[in-house]
Amino acid sequence: MRLNYLCYFLLLLAAAGSAFLPYPFATWCLLVSVLTLLIYGADKLAARKAWRRVPESTLLLCGFVGGWPGAIIGQQLFRHKTQKQPFKTWFWVSVILNIVVLLAAWRYSAF
Repeated sequence: MRLNYLCYFLLLLAAAGSAFLPYPFATWCLLVSVLTLLIYGADKLAARKAWRRVPESTLLLCGFVGGWPGAIIGQQLFRHKTQKQPFKTWFWVSVILNIVVLLAAWRYSAF
């Protein structure tokens, strides 16, 4: 469970760090994608070594908050979470929801 808290802490750290940089949204997207890629790699390593795993809800949350490009790269690079059908379905739902939220925010903020 500590790995789960570490993932959330790193997400909060990425949010705080990106808020102080010149392009916070672009920085957030880059940081969370790289972080999600690393989390997928850590989860794959944990699966191979029979260690405690990162919960799927955390992986889905990382994708939903903007880390889905890193998640897609991590799935292909590490061959991780590519066959489990319920996870794949929820993953793509989270990607679509993230894109819809981003488009709505862009649409309603650009007057």
